[in-house]
Amino acid sequence: MKKWVEKLIEQFDFDLNSQNGGGSGPDGAVSPEDAKAAISAEMNEERATLLYIIDTYNKHLIDVDGHPVRKVRETLDEFAKEILNPNERTGLERVLFRFRQFFSTYRVDETTYFHKTFEDFRTIIWDFVDQLSEDISQEQKEDFEIRTSLEQLKEAVESNSIDVLKNQSRKFIDCYVEKQFKKDKRRISTMKSIRKNLNLVKKQLGEAANSARVDHLTQAYNRKTFDEYVQQHHKLFHAAETPVTLMLVDIDHFKKINDTFGHQVGDFVLKELVGSLKSMFNREADLVARIGGEEFAILLPDYQAAQAMKKAEEVLARVRAEAYVHEEREIRFTVSIGVAQLARNEAPEAWIKRADLALYNSKNTGRNKSTLAPSPLTRVA
Repeated sequence: MKKWVEKLIEQFDFDLNSQNGGGSGPDGAVSPEDAKAAISAEMNEERATLLYIIDTYNKHLIDVDGHPVRKVRETLDEFAKEILNPNERTGLERVLFRFRQFFSTYRVDETTYFHKTFEDFRTIIWDFVDQLSEDISQEQKEDFEIRTSLEQLKEAVESNSIDVLKNQSRKFIDCYVEKQFKKDKRRISTMKSIRKNLNLVKKQLGEAANSARVDHLTQAYNRKTFDEYVQQHHKLFHAAETPVTLMLVDIDHFKKINDTFGHQVGDFVLKELVGSLKSMFNREADLVARIGGEEFAILLPDYQAAQAMKKAEEVLARVRAEAYVHEEREIRFTVSIGVAQLARNEAPEAWIKRADLALYNSKNTGRNKSTLAPSPLTRVA
């Protein structure tokens, strides 16, 4: 089996006993290791690819009318569980049929949501353009009337009649003053309206841009934004050799939190952790992003590895000591951390992988600790 498939199966930490119909253990249950071994033996790349798609989509959900993020995430998790280990009663084909029906319905609602958002935005822009066009048309009309009155004044000058000249001069002055007064009044009103519309457009554009860059649940940056910043800092490092260090943070036993307290508390834990991370990494240059279900990345420009490790220990200590309270319930948890400083001539993907391996080392050697990734030039015995 390919490595990426093994890693994908490893991250799905579902309780599989109820789906396996018992086993050979003391209480008839199948151990997680045996269950995963059985699934690995039957897994093919088609099912693994589908699981990967579900997992990726699950990390980038947005609230759609009729489809709250939490509800969709729970539904996708159930489908992933059934695809990972379909039971004899339902069968894989029935699971895939139900999943296709659900996903089609969700995509229709999601597309409708985006179309509606676009239509709302287009309506604002159209009203703005329509108002400007009307104002410009009115000004052109008034300018024409002023030019006509001015031509009549010229004719009066050439008429050699003092009475005609006096009357036409009065008419021109009255016309000019009246039109200018209307222009000034309209411009003040127009500018107020334009400023209001521009602020509304600016707000909506900002919200749209922010929505595309931020994780909906936690308000940390999302994976897309993280990838963009990684590329930017990679270029900056190789142009100016400005140090930059990556820290990956993963919540220990997060699945147990969801199983014990429910997804609502799990979401609360994710948001609280992001709040703590943002308060600790509050420089303008720092970036806190959610790049997986319970995995977060922190980009630290101008940080050497030793500085980042010191900061990682502060994160461990703070989370370890914190008692997060949700509806009078006290929740405690720990995190594991992997740290890697970008090395010369190192590709962004290799840099992230070193940090990821360091994180896995922390999780596989007891959790609740941080690990510094060795330099890519260091040969591991």
